[in-house]
Amino acid sequence: MRRYWRIFKEFFRTCLVEELEYRSEFIGNLLTSLFGIIVSILMVQIFFYQTDQLGGWAYADVLILLGIYNTLQGLIDFALRPNMPRLLLHIRMGTLDYVLTKPVDSMFFVSLRHLNFWRLIDVLLGFGLTVYGLVEKHFFPSFLDVVFFFITILSALLIIYSLWMLLMTTAFWVIRMDDLSFLFNSFFETTRFPITMYKGWMRMALTYLLPAAFLTFTPASSLIGRWDVQTTITSGFVAMIFFWLARRFWKFALANYTSASS
Repeated sequence: MRRYWRIFKEFFRTCLVEELEYRSEFIGNLLTSLFGIIVSILMVQIFFYQTDQLGGWAYADVLILLGIYNTLQGLIDFALRPNMPRLLLHIRMGTLDYVLTKPVDSMFFVSLRHLNFWRLIDVLLGFGLTVYGLVEKHFFPSFLDVVFFFITILSALLIIYSLWMLLMTTAFWVIRMDDLSFLFNSFFETTRFPITMYKGWMRMALTYLLPAAFLTFTPASSLIGRWDVQTTITSGFVAMIFFWLARRFWKFALANYTSASS
């Protein structure tokens, strides 16, 4: 584990050097991120012009959930989204052979080799929105609230990583990846609001069929003191299952991969 942490730090350093070559883009990216989060807040306010609660959640609670959503979105765009199209290019051009010969786990390499640093702006803005929501709610999380929040947010990150790896791995058979990206984005958009606002089969599907409830709703609930031990354990268990599936699917794809040199 320590070895892979050192490798990730080297990825971090080299990608940061590349990003610093285009410093003029920082201001434009900052304004874009600010505009995006302002639009999201305005959308929430429009909902609350018509009601006092959204799925049983007050305005401040939804702001906290939206902040967590924005933070996760920033992490996706920072570490995962830059690598997905590159895997398709590796497979098409045969350069995946060079990846497989490196003395490092290939799944780790293809999913974290390239980092998009300016998307960390979204992470900071999301964190700031979460803090603002707590202030608006006049609520200070207890030690247990924070502990359960970190457990559930780490589970959410592992689930997201596993889902992206499952999508990335289909590049061994699928030519167009844009449709798969759209599919994931549509799914992730459902976590922008409390899962309790969905009704009927949609709520059942997002809770039991797809792990949407564990991505933003469970961490936000934990942070505002609505944590549940069983739900927290379940989120960790679901995360490990999805990671195992992603790992097995990756190994299956490699076993069926016809390299450029064969």
